[in-house]
Amino acid sequence: MLKYILRRLGFILLTLFVIITVTFFLMRLAPGNPFTSEKRLPPEIEANLNAHYGLDQPLYKQYFDYLGKVVTWDFGPSIKYKGQSVNDLISDGFPVSLQLGLEAIVIALFFGVLLGVLAAIRQNQWVDYLSMSIAVIGISVPSFIIAALLQYVFAMKLDWFPVATWESFRHTILPAVALALAPLAYIARLTRSTMLEVLSNDYIKTAKSKGFNERIIIYRHALRNSLLPVVSYMGPLTANVITGSFVIEKIFGIPGLGAHFVQSITNRDYTVIMGVTSFYSIILLLSILMVDIIYGLIDPRIKVSAKEEV
Repeated sequence: MLKYILRRLGFILLTLFVIITVTFFLMRLAPGNPFTSEKRLPPEIEANLNAHYGLDQPLYKQYFDYLGKVVTWDFGPSIKYKGQSVNDLISDGFPVSLQLGLEAIVIALFFGVLLGVLAAIRQNQWVDYLSMSIAVIGISVPSFIIAALLQYVFAMKLDWFPVATWESFRHTILPAVALALAPLAYIARLTRSTMLEVLSNDYIKTAKSKGFNERIIIYRHALRNSLLPVVSYMGPLTANVITGSFVIEKIFGIPGLGAHFVQSITNRDYTVIMGVTSFYSIILLLSILMVDIIYGLIDPRIKVSAKEEV
């Protein structure tokens, strides 16, 4: 297991190097610059700004300077957020994004598994049809449309929740639901299909024929094996929540890291774009590694295959 973890950490470092390099050159080679706007700056002022942020240096020198700073966990100053560094923006915005993301993951896992189990044990009944209809809606309808519908129905019409901003727990519910619906739908379909497959196994049929309690069979035996694919989906789920939060935070006016990222794209804020991309890449790659380790600990077949490789 230790060799596997070290090998994966090496792969993570290589992947991060590629991501940082590609992001850097894409930003630098894109048309325009952070100081391009409708109102053209005088050449002297633009030259001074370029010199201040090192944008007048040769491209290779900018690249190696930036790479050296990233190694020391310094993503540089923000070009558009005056007086703030990218590290400051991450420190301020990430806790908000983390809370939103964790709430969305909890909602997606709990209700996704619940709908999947209910659909499987009540196959071809109204519960099954209702659960899968919700899943289809969650998969096919974009999150920004879901967010707008939730705002219109539950905030503007029913006045149950605030329309936007981020002040109390009530403010987190609508954006968390909007962010969770797509992964919830996938988890529900995944749980249903896996649960149906497990329920058709011989050991489940044998337990039923011996008169074991149906709830014990479902929740102690069938559900445990059905959750393994859900565990393996935790990595993509994290990616889904991270990328989806960019739009959701902007729609609901949430002061999270995703909103800063979207604004930085509009402003051509190179350092924020590269810093947030690198930061979220680290989180995503480490979360995938953790999921793989957990999967190996709970699935004996992974342990056996690992021993055979050694």
